[in-house]
Amino acid sequence: MTPTAPRYPLILAAALLAGVSFWIGRTHVDEGIAWVAWKGACVALLALWAAMNARNGDGWLITVVMVFGALGDVLLERSQAIGGGAFLAGHLAAATLYLRHRRLARSGSQTMLAVVLAIGIPVIAFLLTRQPLVAVYALGLGAMAGSAWASSFPRYRVGLGAVMFAASDLLIFAKIGPLATSPLPGMLIWPLYFLGQSLVAWGAVTTILRWKDNDDLHHRL
Repeated sequence: MTPTAPRYPLILAAALLAGVSFWIGRTHVDEGIAWVAWKGACVALLALWAAMNARNGDGWLITVVMVFGALGDVLLERSQAIGGGAFLAGHLAAATLYLRHRRLARSGSQTMLAVVLAIGIPVIAFLLTRQPLVAVYALGLGAMAGSAWASSFPRYRVGLGAVMFAASDLLIFAKIGPLATSPLPGMLIWPLYFLGQSLVAWGAVTTILRWKDNDDLHHRL
């Protein structure tokens, strides 16, 4: 049986084009409504692509993850607290999806890394900022990254993408603290974030479609 290929590749291509062009052009455009819309469109297009390929609850759950990501991108420009809340909701939705599909056969090192991500990310976030609310947010971020790494989704797509998202956020926290005057966070935050989201969307959607094909075949036999 040939696995179902994701549909609407032009939407995915548009998302990638939006993300790359925003990275290149973000500093050359005034941060007005058009700039915010451009920023939000990047992950919103990933959400649209995931929705167009959704066939079951898992497909809609990864769509929800991307929707909250797009909302977070836009709302952060109005309020860090509200934008962070949208991202936190997305992390919790993602962790729910990943925990539903835990990888049963894991090596000790894989399990250890998942635990390190889950615990280490909020600890590092707090040490960088000394802000309890940041640490609370980072608990969700760590749960998302750790559960992604321990899930049955492809580790070098979904797992790596989740870790890149977490690294992007840690750079944001470092920009608040020890890297306040460094150009490094500004150079790396968006590419890590958007590439991470893209890897998560691609890996999750293609894997869920494959699982759906296998489930349909099982029920026909």
